[in-house]
Amino acid sequence: MKFAYTNERMRVLDAQTIEAGTSSLVLMERAGKALADRVCAVMREKGIGDVLFVCGGGNNGGDGFVAARYVREGGYDADVICLAQKFSPDCAVQKEKFGACMGRIPRRRYALIVDCLFGTGLTRAIEGDGANLVSFINQSGAYVIACDVPSGLAEGGVALDPCVRADETLTIGQLKEALLLADGADMAGKIRVADIGIAGDRGTEVWEGDDVKQFFPKRKSHTNKGDYGAAAILAGNAFSGAAFLSAGACLKSGAGYTNLYASEELYPCAVGKLPAVILRRFQRIDESLSGADCIALGMGMGADEDLYGLTQKLLAEYRGTLLIDADALNVLACYGADALKEKKCRVVLTPHPKEFSRLCGKSTAEILRGGTENARRFAAEYGVTLVLKNNRTIITDGKRTAIIAAGSPALAKGGSGDVLAGYLAGTVARGVPLFDAACCACYVVGRAGEIAAERMGEYAPDAQDIVNFLPAVMRTL
Repeated sequence: MKFAYTNERMRVLDAQTIEAGTSSLVLMERAGKALADRVCAVMREKGIGDVLFVCGGGNNGGDGFVAARYVREGGYDADVICLAQKFSPDCAVQKEKFGACMGRIPRRRYALIVDCLFGTGLTRAIEGDGANLVSFINQSGAYVIACDVPSGLAEGGVALDPCVRADETLTIGQLKEALLLADGADMAGKIRVADIGIAGDRGTEVWEGDDVKQFFPKRKSHTNKGDYGAAAILAGNAFSGAAFLSAGACLKSGAGYTNLYASEELYPCAVGKLPAVILRRFQRIDESLSGADCIALGMGMGADEDLYGLTQKLLAEYRGTLLIDADALNVLACYGADALKEKKCRVVLTPHPKEFSRLCGKSTAEILRGGTENARRFAAEYGVTLVLKNNRTIITDGKRTAIIAAGSPALAKGGSGDVLAGYLAGTVARGVPLFDAACCACYVVGRAGEIAAERMGEYAPDAQDIVNFLPAVMRTL
């Protein structure tokens, strides 16, 4: 499994490495050499004869000066532009070793530009000469390699304006969370990690296909539906499509039973819609509902006081795993999230950033800037597992945190969240531990979105298409 780190955590790991006896200049030499190796490889692959390094005055710029020196020693033409007036001590040393560099933006064109302007410490937008250099890089038409992170990309993957758009990023030491989250997924391009001897610890887990496979073991032949649990879907009072999408996804999850509890209004529409679903009229919390291993609540139900009362009742009386989504999240935000603290069941919440904004009282901008931290704090405070849905989903129970490395703009359609809720409910019901189940479900649905985009383009797929592509993902697992 891979791990990713916040910028703040990387500074700590870097300091620990230096305290253990590896000097900062040695680390810079290693980083610059790794960057030079990658630059030379790209030049060979693309038949490029010269390269421009755009360096700042900090340690990111120092990495660039080292790399430019090694590229020259390798027999290639390497130019450097640096408009900085102040330099970190290590950068000043490496600039002196490199020699003369350009003091203004060149008019000539380069096929390859390496961004070494700013590293991971940015908290405000780039201005002045730095902003001009970012614009120069983005308008150059060159192949762009970013060193560590694209200049202008802040914590949480938020792209400040301006921000370098790289074709690839060579991140130094360990993988950075910012490259995976929010805008980072668009600005970083292909991500490579340069190992320079900075030891990591157990950071944020990055789940990929190989991490998910263990939760899809081959089934024994002597088995039956009772071995794989029962999921219950409470959805669709106001919008019937949500109920059918959730139940349809749950049917694909491997759960033994998928129960759809329909209101009196929904029931006639639901008859025969999904023949494999056990269709029940929902009037109250009865024995059949209480016996479900996981209940998914809230999709398309309409956010009213009755739903809040039902949510409170399930939190207080149910003993399985309660998945709270969509309108059930909205009523918690409206009438009181403290009901979560009175729960008797395991709880997983599946908000998108706007829903999470209502729950935690922070703006969506604050949530994005916070990366994984706001989600982690909320999950720890309320004792829940939180699935914060975005282009790269964050999952945390307050102790473990994961980023799911799967997803596609094809999922940016109404109903995709209903698909995830149903599939996750079934995954929990079949016995996968809650945190792991959330990671598996988000990965499978994310990959289904990717496959849908590959086959249909990013615009055309709808939520039912995502359901239809779930088996294609599961076959690979």
